[in-house]
Amino acid sequence: MSAISGIGIAPQLASLFANANTSNDVRFIKVSIENELLVHQLTIPVTSSFEDDLKLLQAPGVLENDTPAYLLAKVAPSDWIAISYVPDSAKVRDKMLYASTRASLLKAIGSTLFTDSIFATSKEDLTPEAYASHKRHISAPQPLSAREREMADVRAAESGSTYEGSRARANHLGTGVGLHWSQDLEEAVRRLGHGDGCEVVVIGIDRASETLVINSTSEASVETIGSSLPPFQPCYAFLAWPHSYTSPPRREIVFIYSCPSSSPIKDRMIYSSGVSSTFLAGKALLNEASPAIHVASRKIETSDPQELDEAYLKAELGLDVASYSEQLVGAPRDGEERKPFARPKGPARKR
Repeated sequence: MSAISGIGIAPQLASLFANANTSNDVRFIKVSIENELLVHQLTIPVTSSFEDDLKLLQAPGVLENDTPAYLLAKVAPSDWIAISYVPDSAKVRDKMLYASTRASLLKAIGSTLFTDSIFATSKEDLTPEAYASHKRHISAPQPLSAREREMADVRAAESGSTYEGSRARANHLGTGVGLHWSQDLEEAVRRLGHGDGCEVVVIGIDRASETLVINSTSEASVETIGSSLPPFQPCYAFLAWPHSYTSPPRREIVFIYSCPSSSPIKDRMIYSSGVSSTFLAGKALLNEASPAIHVASRKIETSDPQELDEAYLKAELGLDVASYSEQLVGAPRDGEERKPFARPKGPARKR
């Protein structure tokens, strides 16, 4: 899954920025995401030097304590700074959305115009003193402070990693983007590992509490597993699949990430950010329950749950490699004895 959110830029914002780039009157342009579109919210004019004008950002109504925003700051006639303001107290899904959309914003308005970036988690990061500290840091490398590690977390989110702010919640399973595992879900996954049939546990995210919860549990046929998954919403699932494609046969636990193309953008971002951490946490939980439980090392990902069947799982898990290789080499026909490999003769010796 891509880390880019796919959110576009409003034409009015693009036009406003183009005019500001040729003007000497604009200091800050505030940009927000509304209705899955980047829009202009506020323009702050030049009143003094850039350092002094940073004080204007502390005024009431410019930045909110729990709402992310972008600030396009003009520091010179042809130089801009991209400021990502993502408060610690913002909702996790908003943090992820703004982190994944920043690259799209800069690309749309011209990333070459931006000579620096600032990642702020509070208004205190946008003061003249904080900016002076920022300049000292980029000119003289030094060990990362706790605040700077938080900034690195935001940058990591833009590259497709999981965002975890300094106050992100985590449980002993180590799930990403602050997601808890509900107690019922942990118990259901443990029971799945100790069963003997084909069963599936479907997992969703409760956005209000930012918790992984059970959507459903059921016995399932591998040929109809797609019908057990939501057709229009992303989900995770752990499938227990007994099969004989290995020697000896085994019951394999397979992690599935389903993200239908028609899913809302915000849901796709939230679920895609937690794929790896949910898989690893579930694997750790199953291995802790019993080392004998076999968890497939590969994840199954699909944008159409209806395509999931036995052939699809075999191909994605690499279980058909042996049979495919045999087809290439040539399997013996019925009643025909397999001949050993014959070493080719060397060149004739000269007399």
